[in-house]
Amino acid sequence: MTSGPQTAEQQPDHYDAFAEAYARANEHGLFNRWYARPAVLDLLGDVAGRRILDAGCGAGPLVADLTERGARVAGFDASPAMIGLARRRLGEEADLQVADLTRSLPYLDEAFDDAVAVLVLHYLQDWSRPLTELARVLKPGGRLVVVINHPVIPPVMYPDVNYFATVPNAEEYDFDGVGATLTIWYRSLSAMSESFTAAGFRIAAIAEPPVAPDTPPELLPDSESDPTRFIGFIFFSLEKAS
Repeated sequence: MTSGPQTAEQQPDHYDAFAEAYARANEHGLFNRWYARPAVLDLLGDVAGRRILDAGCGAGPLVADLTERGARVAGFDASPAMIGLARRRLGEEADLQVADLTRSLPYLDEAFDDAVAVLVLHYLQDWSRPLTELARVLKPGGRLVVVINHPVIPPVMYPDVNYFATVPNAEEYDFDGVGATLTIWYRSLSAMSESFTAAGFRIAAIAEPPVAPDTPPELLPDSESDPTRFIGFIFFSLEKAS
């Protein structure tokens, strides 16, 4: 990581203050329940029997989804409160740990077939160590699915943000009535690609999917065009070099 001060989101307990509200908002909200999670599951495909790591697992909804599909899943999060919620959901026997993606991960080399990092990396200025660690714990040819805020968001919504620079942008969010300020580090698509390659990954797929087909219509945005497709997140399926 860089030697400068950490943003709030890099502090291990940052999400503790609004963990329960965040979990409630994401349980049935458009962006997580009906957009990010279905798209990640589609990218992973058949996971039965595969060992999967959920990096930044939060309260564990994706761990639950993958477990239901026959995967053997481990999850970690930097927030102790989030891991507490995940244990409440998944049981005390679930393979969950408090760990920080910006530090060495508590897993053996080549321990996992796949890993997912959903809405995690865009909180970090420096991706080098997190991606290197995720590559370390994956088997050769293992997959990493990354979901982050779409790089085109700044030119559209925040024109003062320099698209070609890796810069932070403080944004206000409402999680089930609880307000929070989150700092998103935006970077260009080429900068993302360079980070993936430097860590030993190749890009197998880039996706900008629609929401799930069974999304409740009342959750969809008002739009004169197709309300099931909008600029929100960008999805990468990466493969670790053999």
